[in-house]
Amino acid sequence: MPETVRGPVAELGATLMHEHVFGLSPEILWNWPDLPEGWDLEERAREAAAKLDALKAEGVDTIVDLTVVGLGRYVPAVRRVAELTVVNIVAATGLYTYDALPPYFGNRGPGTLFGGPDRLAEFFVRDIVHGIGRTGVKAAMLKCASDHLGLTSGCERVFRAVAEAHLETGVPITTHSHSASRGGLEQQRLFASLGVDLGRVVIGHAGDSTDLAYLEELLANGSYLGMDRFGIETISPFEDRVSIVATLCERGHAGRMVLGHDSYCFNDRFDPQVVRERHPNYHLLHISRDVLPELRRRGVTEEQIRQMLVDNPRRIFG
Repeated sequence: MPETVRGPVAELGATLMHEHVFGLSPEILWNWPDLPEGWDLEERAREAAAKLDALKAEGVDTIVDLTVVGLGRYVPAVRRVAELTVVNIVAATGLYTYDALPPYFGNRGPGTLFGGPDRLAEFFVRDIVHGIGRTGVKAAMLKCASDHLGLTSGCERVFRAVAEAHLETGVPITTHSHSASRGGLEQQRLFASLGVDLGRVVIGHAGDSTDLAYLEELLANGSYLGMDRFGIETISPFEDRVSIVATLCERGHAGRMVLGHDSYCFNDRFDPQVVRERHPNYHLLHISRDVLPELRRRGVTEEQIRQMLVDNPRRIFG
């Protein structure tokens, strides 16, 4: 059964595959706790739970929280949210960087200043098998990232550790990719060379692209496409995001796409007022209220929508 923050569940139901509950900046919070956005765990947990309950009212049962180390993961706060909402939350492990590793890892491991073993995979496996920190919450997804810089040496170390943890535990992988440079293909090549079944990989942010040849090459290699930034219209507008999903459905690919917003219930790294002004649709309800009706208008069937929201996530975690 799939693991969630509250423990194993029989069914995930309708699932948004790329979201975030909290993105926090611990050193800022430790040293300047009186910033205007503020951080009170109980207050923020109740706000987040209310947003997730509103999502449940729109027919979504589960979110996958892809906040890992490097994005401000703090699982005790997410666990409190899970106590307050009926929505399932799936936790992830991994490490998020576009370039160099955080010094804790960057100064340890083969080829670093102080050398020694590379413990990244060990940490990821621990999160999956034993739980994250002392929370008892077990991760059920692995996450890694590369962006416009490509697979830097730091990124490659994370990808290799994620592959190792995947092969040891069977937990699926999702990535952050840079569609403009066709970065998902480089990610696939590395994973394939490490023995990863690309059918167990979601190439995240594939929906930033309208390059049909690129997307169908990713699909031909076996991976799922993360059409998972609905609402971030400065990268790709609503029209393009909806159009490419509808086109791929028409071409028979609904069985290899998953949906999401890449949104946060609370994120202290951005000014919330500026985000609301620049990205008015960047919120958890955008897919249910705006995207799905438009997909239906363009001929996407209920069966195809169910594939993207229910069946594909079930297979990924199966």
